[in-house]
Amino acid sequence: MEIPNESFQEIIEGKTKLLVPKKSITEKVPPKKPVFFNPKAKLNRDFSVIAYAAFLKNFQGPKIFLEGLSGMGARGLRVANELKVENIVINDLNPSALKIAEYSAKLNNIKNIEFSEKEVCRFLSDHSKKGERGSIVDIDPFGSPAAFFDCGIRATMHGGVLSTAATDLQVLNGLFQGACKRKYGGIPVRTEYGKEIAIRLILGCLRMVAARLGVQVIPLFVESEMHYYRTYVKVLNRPDQQENIGYILHCKNCGHRKITLEQEQECELCRLKISIAGPLWIGNIFNKEFIQDMLLEIQNFEVDKVCEKTLHKCLEESEMPGTYFTLDEIASKMKSSPPKLEKAILNLQKNNFIASVTSFSPTGFRTDAKINEIMKIFQTIQ
Repeated sequence: MEIPNESFQEIIEGKTKLLVPKKSITEKVPPKKPVFFNPKAKLNRDFSVIAYAAFLKNFQGPKIFLEGLSGMGARGLRVANELKVENIVINDLNPSALKIAEYSAKLNNIKNIEFSEKEVCRFLSDHSKKGERGSIVDIDPFGSPAAFFDCGIRATMHGGVLSTAATDLQVLNGLFQGACKRKYGGIPVRTEYGKEIAIRLILGCLRMVAARLGVQVIPLFVESEMHYYRTYVKVLNRPDQQENIGYILHCKNCGHRKITLEQEQECELCRLKISIAGPLWIGNIFNKEFIQDMLLEIQNFEVDKVCEKTLHKCLEESEMPGTYFTLDEIASKMKSSPPKLEKAILNLQKNNFIASVTSFSPTGFRTDAKINEIMKIFQTIQ
């Protein structure tokens, strides 16, 4: 294979050598040509490696990794090089990107990898037959992943993991409600905890597509950064009998919010009109055992220190109520400066409420206390 020209350079991410365009390292916005590589997505790939390691540790079936939109293969190559996977197929429509992926595979002496140049749904459909499906299916598009939920679920074997990323943040955060309803089947509300509403809309859409196929999806881990939302779900070949699609009701007047199966029209605290987000996923978004397994796996990999801190927060909030508050939100309602997060949580717990941090916001906290009860407790904090 010809060595790519001097516009490329070799880097190491995790334990894997990658050949990347020099400009993707030096320029503020990585160029799309000759191939796209986003160095800022390293944290996202770190989480993927830890999550897939935690999954594979307890998975008994054939270990097959399918990546639908691989670009120059950074994630797939790291999976191939850093995890024990029998067969890896990475797919992209850009032949230049696949060429670079092939070159990087040789750098790491990776043998168990295949390269595919197909439209993503064609690729996943080719792997939707029994015996051809992936135990891990990864889809990382520009924009919305919703168009790939159907073929992604079909290509995931029973007990396997489907992970998708979304970068259409403005749509999911409520700037374009019509577009969100078209793509995800639900409407967001603009709130301080918009990240969670966005992720629940993605999971709700996944759940509705899965239900149509007679399949169950169980969220294991979700993660959000500045430029993406990522979900990891287990796919089980059986119908979902749970009532896990509903609404988040949010009062823009007093700040009260609750998760519910049915829509309501007025706030139970101040009796004014309430805003309704959904339909969306109202079940758990973190699986406690899975997060614990991820934390145990961290020591085996070279990943960003942020991973461990984030996962500890995920573990704390894994069995907490849905939706979170932020210190600034409460402080602005009280017209005072916010207390320290640790103090806020401690005082809520002292008053017999459950409370924890959240991975979605550095000043966020989850609690079963209502907003009026939180404000009353915050007034007593010195």
